[in-house]
Amino acid sequence: MYKPLPQYLNDFLEYSEVEKGLSINTIKNYSRFVQKFFAWLKENNLEKLSPDKLNDEHISKYRVWLSRRPNAIRKASATLHPVTQSLYLIALRSFVAFFHEKNIPTVPTEKIKLPKNRKEHLIKFFDIDQLRRFFDAPDIKTAAGRRDRAILEVLFSTGLRVAELVALDVKQLASSLNKEDLELGVIGKGGHPRTVYFSDRALHWLKEYIKGRDDSDNALFINFKGPKKDSRRLSVRGVELVVEKYSKMAGIPFLATPHTLRHSFATDLMTKGVDLRVVQEFLGHRNIATTQIYTHVTSKHLRDIHKKFHGGEGL
Repeated sequence: MYKPLPQYLNDFLEYSEVEKGLSINTIKNYSRFVQKFFAWLKENNLEKLSPDKLNDEHISKYRVWLSRRPNAIRKASATLHPVTQSLYLIALRSFVAFFHEKNIPTVPTEKIKLPKNRKEHLIKFFDIDQLRRFFDAPDIKTAAGRRDRAILEVLFSTGLRVAELVALDVKQLASSLNKEDLELGVIGKGGHPRTVYFSDRALHWLKEYIKGRDDSDNALFINFKGPKKDSRRLSVRGVELVVEKYSKMAGIPFLATPHTLRHSFATDLMTKGVDLRVVQEFLGHRNIATTQIYTHVTSKHLRDIHKKFHGGEGL
């Protein structure tokens, strides 16, 4: 005899943390997203439904219910965006996978299909000219400018996530700054380790930035305006503001984020012919499907090159 579905929530979240090694933020999101499904169960008097009784029809009706939900952020007539619907369904799919892992009979995970997004997800990234203007924007005559140049160069060189960047400490790099090559082990999303590599340019600007520091703060990137008695570690939002500032100064036609530099890192590798699996390792993606979004970008890039230089004019 199996318990009602909502009573498995804590077991699922513990499984996600301990056995799957997911991050705290991901677990919080899973909890919130799965409870949307519980809300649908309650609305349809199915609170006592057990996993072995969950079937295709329930999944189908839940998908319809999600597709008709109003979007609280947009105008009243708008419904949930397909991407948002996907988040709820991905969480439900993980919840169902938990039952399979625990040998509890339930609906197959492949029955939980995601909605098709009518518009292709556009990845924003810098081209070479934009990168040059972007990197030249900070005033390197100032300590803050040298810090900002180092931040931009490191983000592009390593493909680090912004949370991984702000977590770096000076001591992690201090013993390696005088080496020709710098590689660093980081703990990424979900607690998974990977190695990141610093270009000569990134290494140069890190040295320029660090040699101008006269403090003992452990953080690699600091806010120069903070009180010296406390740690002045730059926050995620602080780095976001740095990137936004220089994207405007450089005349970038879109508002860039730290993730734009991660996208630029990946697309640069892909357009130069680096294997998708290698790019996956560099980015720290656990699933190759996550990395495959860059194949759409590089395919268009190659198509545009072919059209420009191999159009058949003059034949």
